Amino acid sequence: MSYSLNEIEALSKRATRGAGLSWGIAEETGKATRWLASHDLPGVSLLVDVLRQNDAVARPDIAPQSLDGVWQATSGTLCPLVSGAALNDCAGRLSAGHSVEMANVSHPLLVVPFAAWAAIHIKAPVAVTWLDITIETDGFGLSVDDPKVQINQTSPVTLICTSALQKSNALSAPSHRGNANQAAWQALNAFALRTYAPATEESRILGAGAGTSDND
Repeated sequence: MSYSLNEIEALSKRATRGAGLSWGIAEETGKATRWLASHDLPGVSLLVDVLRQNDAVARPDIAPQSLDGVWQATSGTLCPLVSGAALNDCAGRLSAGHSVEMANVSHPLLVVPFAAWAAIHIKAPVAVTWLDITIETDGFGLSVDDPKVQINQTSPVTLICTSALQKSNALSAPSHRGNANQAAWQALNAFALRTYAPATEESRILGAGAGTSDND
């Protein structure tokens, strides 16, 4: 089904928070899912899979242990959301000619929007590679070289982000709406519902206006 980008961003943000990640990561995740959806990429379905995979897992276990050298997680598998946020913070390394390498990061496509924002920060295109796929972006447009159709990879892979030598001439422009299958949308809603506090007797009374008193 087709949804507005605002709908996709808002629900993805709340669902990520519902899965236990901080509001800061959730906000960035919402924007990242929106970015992917604007390029007709399966950000929503991949996000659902990541949230299920990392549900109730402590963030330190899925975050990079160190931002020096190859990034690795104590659990063995890096979360693309937490790692992506760290990549954006390390954008300056790319402009200096250094690469960022992540070992065993799952759902690598979810890292790409963060790389796009790094490209905006350094004012130069960047390239993200894993397996046989290379994606280039200047922060707005997107070029995908995917000879073996590996863009929907979910199992952990080594991902490398570098500055690109030149801007591709075939960058696709973003659209104004995105698509998500109904099952993935419902799954995001289920995670999002966790952010709502359960009703208490006190909240019911306050919500009813007059409460249990009779002022007539």
